[in-house]
Amino acid sequence: MARRIVITSGKGGVGKTTVCANLGIQLAKSGNRVIVCDLDFGLNNIDVVLGVENLAVYDVVDAIEGRCRPRQALVKHPRYPTLFTLASNRVSDRYVSPQSVRLVLENLAPQYDFILIDSPAGIDEGFHRAVACAEEALLVTTPHISAMRDADRVAGMLKSYRLTRVGLVVNMVRNDFVRRGETLTPEEISRMLHLSLTAVVPEEDKLFLDNVAERSRAFRLLAGFYTEGRASVASPARKGGGLFGMFRAKKNH
Repeated sequence: MARRIVITSGKGGVGKTTVCANLGIQLAKSGNRVIVCDLDFGLNNIDVVLGVENLAVYDVVDAIEGRCRPRQALVKHPRYPTLFTLASNRVSDRYVSPQSVRLVLENLAPQYDFILIDSPAGIDEGFHRAVACAEEALLVTTPHISAMRDADRVAGMLKSYRLTRVGLVVNMVRNDFVRRGETLTPEEISRMLHLSLTAVVPEEDKLFLDNVAERSRAFRLLAGFYTEGRASVASPARKGGGLFGMFRAKKNH
């Protein structure tokens, strides 16, 4: 039976969909049967990130409304044979109930190991629809004050659901900034949000091969966390934290 994990964030632009796609790829490369389900109606792009946008014939709404069976709506990845995509509908103004989506995913769950649900950013209707279909959650943020403020709101909302686990991914981490004390450490962010730190992903910079390799390693370890319970990527720590204090003061203001 598939574990249903929603990947969410407080604001857009923090790399939530990229985290979702890369986690799906790494889980599939480990031999797991994985569905990446896009529930970001209207702004859906998980199929684009995974490079299968031209292969989708049906989407999740087609499965809900009976135009196809749930398995017919899945797109098999041409490179990773155990990775499947369930595209969302490009019309954003239609109402899709959480119950209807959950029924489709429950129909698929017995044949798969993981269902990753790409949620819309924020805490609007789409967020609640996505979280209501999940058993676990992964909150993605970056070490920026605006992102963390929004992540704090989402973390509070997630606690109102009966989720078995809520993890935290700190994305786009600049280790040089952390070491100089110019940004929060992932550990400080974890303590601030009262969430377990699951993974630390460095900022992508294709000019530096070491950074690209470290990002790939981060996603491999994130997948290993879910399959084997392995520890996440270690991050550079620093003492003190003027920026952390500044954020905390602003939050309490």
